[in-house]
Formats: sequence, C-alpha cells, structure tokens
Amino acid sequence: MHESTTTATTTPSGRRTRPNPRWRVVDIVVASVIGVASGLIFVAWNVAYNPLSAPLEVLLPGLQALLGGGWLFAGVLAGLIIRKPGAALYGELVAAAVSALVGNQWGASTLLSGLVQGLGAELVFALFLYANWRAYVAVLAGAGAGVALAVNDLINYYAGASLTFAIIYTVCAVVSGAVLAGLLSYLAARGLARTGALDRFASGREVRARV
Repeated sequence: MHESTTTATTTPSGRRTRPNPRWRVVDIVVASVIGVASGLIFVAWNVAYNPLSAPLEVLLPGLQALLGGGWLFAGVLAGLIIRKPGAALYGELVAAAVSALVGNQWGASTLLSGLVQGLGAELVFALFLYANWRAYVAVLAGAGAGVALAVNDLINYYAGASLTFAIIYTVCAVVSGAVLAGLLSYLAARGLARTGALDRFASGREVRARV
C-alpha cells in the first residue's frame, strides 16, 4: 500500500490535508483493542462512581458530572490514534459494549450512552475535516462528548430536574470531558507514539519525527 493512502500530507503553508478515509485491517484491530481496554477501565469506573459521586452530590447537586469524563475518553483516544471517520464513535461504542456485557448498574442503556457520547466526539473531529489533531481539537472533542453525556443523562436519568441542576450538570460534564477525555487522551496518544507502538499510524510517525 502506498504511503499516500494511509497518511496525511503537509502543504507548503504547513496545513495538513485530510488523510484517506478508508479503514485498514490494522485500523480496525487497534481501534477494537482501544475500545476493549477502555471498556475494562469503564468497568472499574462504574464501581468507583457511587462512592465518589455521593459526596459531590451532597456538596452541590450536579457536581457528580465532574466524574463523567471517565466514560468519555475511549472515543477521543481512538479518534486521535486512528484518524479516520467513525473511529471516535467506534471506540466509544466498543467500550460501552464491554461495560454492558461485563455488567453495570445501567444495563443495556450503556449502549445508548456510548452511541451518543461517541457521536459528540466524532462531530468535533468531523468539523475539523479529520485533518487537525492538535491539543485544542482533542479538548473540544472531549467537551463535545461531555455535552452529549449531559444531554443524554438529563433526558434519561434526570427528567424534570431544575434548570439550575441542568446547568451545573452540563457545565461539569463539559469540563470533565475536556480535561479527562480530551487533554488526557491527547497526552496518552502522544506518550504511546513516543514508544514506537503507533508507528503504523500517522499519529505515531508524526510525533516520532519530532523527537
């Protein structure tokens, strides 16, 4: 396979053009691994959520959304590494499926959450035409997933909540998504790239070329 079919190119002005959107076998495999590994982390986060969220709810109802980013990073991380349309949605859905299959307090509705949250991150990457993978885009993708989480939760779990609660919950979800899912995923992707584990991806070669 020619290099031009798998990597983005750089114009004389320094702007990166959009890479080939076709998925390779290695893209599917690695995205699946990211999703499964993230799903197992979700399982641990599911267990930790109740004891961690309880004091936040007592302090100020809605603050529990600060923990939401712990379920949002799979899509952002997959998107940053694979750099193909659908990667963020796929990664988040696989992670949600693993969480649901292992078992959690939300059951099959976890799949709906994964779908909505994955779309939140995916839409941000799409807005940048899958050609910009800088830190601020990752943060925005995490924030987009946070917005999606808040909307989904307010409709399905907090129907009838006050406007004040909805605002606090949404702001906290966005902040959590931006930091935990966005910034930390960006740093994690770069850390993996520096090890050489992502050399078959543009995301890995780009970082290694700067080292």
